[in-house]
Amino acid sequence: MPEFSAAIFDLNGVLVDTDRYDYEAWRITAARYGLDLTRSIHRHLRGLSRTASLEVVLKETGACLNDNQKTALSAEKNDLYQKLLYEMSPSDPTEEVRTTLALLHDRGYMLAVGSSSQNGVFILKQTGLWDMFDAVCDGNDIHRAKPDPEVFLLAASRLALPPERCLVVEDAVPGVEAAHRGGMKAACISDASRAGAGDYNMDRFSDLLDILKKPET
Repeated sequence: MPEFSAAIFDLNGVLVDTDRYDYEAWRITAARYGLDLTRSIHRHLRGLSRTASLEVVLKETGACLNDNQKTALSAEKNDLYQKLLYEMSPSDPTEEVRTTLALLHDRGYMLAVGSSSQNGVFILKQTGLWDMFDAVCDGNDIHRAKPDPEVFLLAASRLALPPERCLVVEDAVPGVEAAHRGGMKAACISDASRAGAGDYNMDRFSDLLDILKKPET
């Protein structure tokens, strides 16, 4: 029997690239509060919740905001981010991503999304990926963001599978930690792969096809 029955995908940085929208929203909003948010600082926000991201921004910029200012900044940033996301379209996911997902489905694997983003459902529908998944869990479904495993455990539950039968696909180290804390193995690309954080560290998304092979008949 194959080791895995399903793959649970992080969204941002794995299935689609929303970094440019997120960075622009952070940069513009932070500047309104006198903060200089660089791309170097923004890289530290990958895989973090909205609240955790703001704390990193304040720490890295040396800023001190009161609770009301924090709430306002976070809301303004998200409002701008959502407006920018309307620029996304079905052309955003690469052909490699679409082909890999289709082949995994053809091989009999169930597919899910486990994202801390509260915009996850919108992004999937905007990019035409929504119908490719058997279950979707995003930041609106959970109380604890990664590295807590809640979102991945919920996705596994919605697939009616035990955690150990699900392979998590991630690009951020906090997401890999969440997978491991949830009793799941992780296949990594991008920053997490370069850090050697995963059980499988891939050079490209389509390397999943070598990990999740077609069951022998």
